[in-house]
Formats: sequence, structure tokens, C-alpha cells
Amino acid sequence: MRAMRLLLLEDDAILGEGLRDYLRSEGHVVDWCESLGAQRALEGEPYDAWLVDWQLPDGSGLEWLAQRRRRGDVTPAFMLTARDRLQERVQGLDGGADDYLVKPFDPAELAARLRALQRRSAVPPLGRGRIGEVEIDLAARSVRRGLLRVELTAREWTLLEALARRAGRIVAKGDLERLLLGGEAELLSNALEVHVCSVRRKLGREVIETVRGLGYRMTLAGS
Repeated sequence: MRAMRLLLLEDDAILGEGLRDYLRSEGHVVDWCESLGAQRALEGEPYDAWLVDWQLPDGSGLEWLAQRRRRGDVTPAFMLTARDRLQERVQGLDGGADDYLVKPFDPAELAARLRALQRRSAVPPLGRGRIGEVEIDLAARSVRRGLLRVELTAREWTLLEALARRAGRIVAKGDLERLLLGGEAELLSNALEVHVCSVRRKLGREVIETVRGLGYRMTLAGS
């Protein structure tokens, strides 16, 4: 299984540190925040999954999650909470969580659920996916359109890979700009659109979907 980038929102220092260290030992990259305020410094960063405590010192983790769902963000989310009543589980799942773990739980169970999430994702473990006649092989860093291999620039590949690894989910324009352009993002106002157009020209317009006002999305079929 590939490494995932995870956001952990947990105010219990012992639990937060334990989860962070365990998940890192599994090979994942973990950003741990103890409050919603601390998370704001990471606003807009792309994650493969969120691990969210329901009750945080400065607000509700469930409301934080619900706000992001209303904005169209479909990043997978795990609710981590001591609230174990059926009504609360239903509320958490209806509020935007994809999975629900009741504290205390073993970190190994969370790691197993993350592996299950990867197995369900649109890009299978070998890192291959298809859109029509276009095949993307993330492991080999190659793209084919029909029988022909398509050459991409470094930034075009970075764009394609970022969308493929988050297939089916909207990736915000700002996230892609920071990933592709770094500190140049504010200076090159239309650079992302130029790269999107270039990839579409080489692979077909259907490869990258524009979600107006939110960002871009790619939908893959496993191969």
C-alpha cells in the first residue's frame, strides 16, 4: 500500500501523539493539530484522508467536516470519538464522516481501515487507471493514449498524478497551484489553466473535469 498524507485533528495529547507515531511507523505522512485554530495554518493542503475528533477545544470537528462537505470536498473522513450511542453514530455519518471509530480503539484497527480505504479507491494498488482510451500508470510514471505513449512535462505529470491519486474527488485550484508552482503561484495567475489545457490537448478534454468555482476532478476506472 502506498503512503497516505493524513490530517489528524485530536486534542488529547497522549492519543494524538500515539496515533501520529503509529501511523508514521506504517509509512504515512501525518499532520497532527490539537485544535481547529491550529489546522487553519494548513488550510487548503491536499490530504488523502482526515481523522477528526468530534469535540475539539475551539469547536466541533463534525461541524468542521460538514462545512467542507457543503463546499464540495469529498476527502475521506474518519470520525474519532468517545460518543458511542447509535443516534450519535448516525449523526456523525450523516454529517459527512465516511467511517466512525469509538474511543478507545487500537491504532492497528485505524491502520487497517485506511488500507481498506485504499483498496476501495479508484486507483488500484498497482497505480493504474483508465479514462476511455487513456491509461495512466502511476508506478511506471507513464501515460498512453491508445497504443501510443504520451510524453508529459514535469509539471503536466505532477498535475495528472495529483488528480489521479484523488480520483473522484474535487481538488481545489489553490491546492494544485501550490503543488505545481510553489512560491510562484501568486505571480503566475493563469499558469494552472495553461497546464490543464496542455494536458487536455495531449490526452483529450474528458480527462480533466472542471468543477466551476471549486477546482478540478478526474474520474478513473481501474485497470
